[in-house]
Amino acid sequence: MFHWGSSSSTDQESDAEDFDHKVLELRELIGPISGRSLQYCTDASLRRYLVARNWDVHKAKKMLENSLKWRSTYRPEEIQWDEVAPEGKTGKVYRADFQDREGRNVLIMKPGKQNTSSHENQIKHLVYLIESTIFNLPPGLEQMVWLIDFTGWSISKSVPIKTARETANILQNHYPERLCAAFLYDPPRIFGTFWKMVKYFLDPKTFQKVKFVYPKNEGSLELMKMHFDLEQLPVEFGGKRDITYDHEEFSEFMEKDDHKKAIFWGLEN
Repeated sequence: MFHWGSSSSTDQESDAEDFDHKVLELRELIGPISGRSLQYCTDASLRRYLVARNWDVHKAKKMLENSLKWRSTYRPEEIQWDEVAPEGKTGKVYRADFQDREGRNVLIMKPGKQNTSSHENQIKHLVYLIESTIFNLPPGLEQMVWLIDFTGWSISKSVPIKTARETANILQNHYPERLCAAFLYDPPRIFGTFWKMVKYFLDPKTFQKVKFVYPKNEGSLELMKMHFDLEQLPVEFGGKRDITYDHEEFSEFMEKDDHKKAIFWGLEN
């Protein structure tokens, strides 16, 4: 039995033991694994799948097995920056050089800077950056933050529903409990039409993590101050820092990152 309300230290210790037991049970259920699958299935990783399925071991097992199958075919850890660099020329999605107040890495998205039409390449680019953002999380932190700027966005520049659906599927089913929050900054009124379709692809947990932020709303401003240092936050998100995306500089950064990831996953010859 799990207790989610206030509890004594003895209860908390008992809960921790129960959770650890669930992790061991899940590990036994998935059976022998090797190579990158074994690297991926750390205790922390198994715990995220259990949390995503409300600690139901059998549901977590099914979810994890689907992820391992997806990773074995899609091979996200093998994607290199030069494969997706053309998607990033305008800075429509990139990893920020600052963190939120808790030290979580931030992925910045600017859908108004959409520059391509290939569904496959857009997904590959996003998966690459999700992998990079997670790989570089500080020790002890497991979640990232998304900041989405709607400057220049219009229905004509919105991603196809097919792409939005697959993005939601990949994030929720293959990167469970990796998203802390997604801040949608000043979306135009017409975005509501697009959102009505997209929100049906989100499970309740992910839906709760989406925060709409409006620059003239006091509550929104307090929310941003609570999560970010305004001195580090870019002006387009209500901060004080004027940042211009430099594709060449970011490319150099990502190429170095590729080298570190290759070592970690044992991809270097």
